[in-house]
Amino acid sequence: MDAVQERLTEFSQEAHELYLNTSVPYLDGPPEPLDFYRDWIGPNKPCIIRNAFSHWPALARWTPDYLREKIGSKVVSVAVTPNGYADAVAGNYFVMPEERKMSFSSVLDIIEGKVQRNGVFYVQKQCSNLLQELPELIDDLEPHVAWMSAALGKMPDAVNFWLGEEKAITSMHKDPYENLYCVISGEKHFILLPPTDRPFIPYGVYRPAVYLEQDSGEFKVVGTEDSQKVPWIPLDPLEPDLEQYPQYRWAQPLRCSVKAGEMLYLPSLWFHHVQQSHGCTAVNFWYDMEYDIKYNYFQLLESLCEPLSEAPGLSDSQPYV
Repeated sequence: MDAVQERLTEFSQEAHELYLNTSVPYLDGPPEPLDFYRDWIGPNKPCIIRNAFSHWPALARWTPDYLREKIGSKVVSVAVTPNGYADAVAGNYFVMPEERKMSFSSVLDIIEGKVQRNGVFYVQKQCSNLLQELPELIDDLEPHVAWMSAALGKMPDAVNFWLGEEKAITSMHKDPYENLYCVISGEKHFILLPPTDRPFIPYGVYRPAVYLEQDSGEFKVVGTEDSQKVPWIPLDPLEPDLEQYPQYRWAQPLRCSVKAGEMLYLPSLWFHHVQQSHGCTAVNFWYDMEYDIKYNYFQLLESLCEPLSEAPGLSDSQPYV
């Protein structure tokens, strides 16, 4: 077991030495599809692209007044939590947000401070909610990113709209998508870790639950019955507990801020944690990853890391690796 752990550590260090950047590079304009595939998608490296969607009317139009007039009466799905952490570990549970249906104007009232409510509110429904719930906004941008669609030879699986309070936080996780994240207003703050740092990222297995606000205004964690346990990352990269998860000290996270008018390319299988400025609006495009040899290798890496979490003294909710 020690030999496996030592080799996994060397494996990650080699990746950082051979091809990974020590910061997230910037591109000054939309790239050619072939260049982008060769330089970023193929090597599985993130970058921030400036002026990639400067022609979108959304950059100038999407003020609270405009959105209130355009889609104020539309009913949207809103994630509500007591602390801003939706889809995150709390104790022995993987807790999902309370999902409410609200008019868009009601959400804006809360974000603008016109109305006070318990909890933290975040429009974050990840089922192509821009196309499904807010199709009136599509003329303010584009249904896909042409050079990315050409590079991958496919259209996006989903186009998502994001709007929330400053306290809304996305806990660390990974996605099987090539992700283009476009900030329309405000800023998003990312902590990124490459797939090759997987040996240092702790996982646990948790009972699923949801938050429910009680009549008293307090939120209760309610377990869901007859559901499979959920594998998730318990570590908070903002304040990592290195006594409980000592391996994380070897991880080499990248930090970047994506400002209005900028686009982050977040490669498939990269671990990420996200914060935002208050009232930040964004749109992202999810393109399904290719399930090729890179995915195959990552699955092998996962399988090598999993036995290490079964070391003596570690429970389902307190893994080592």
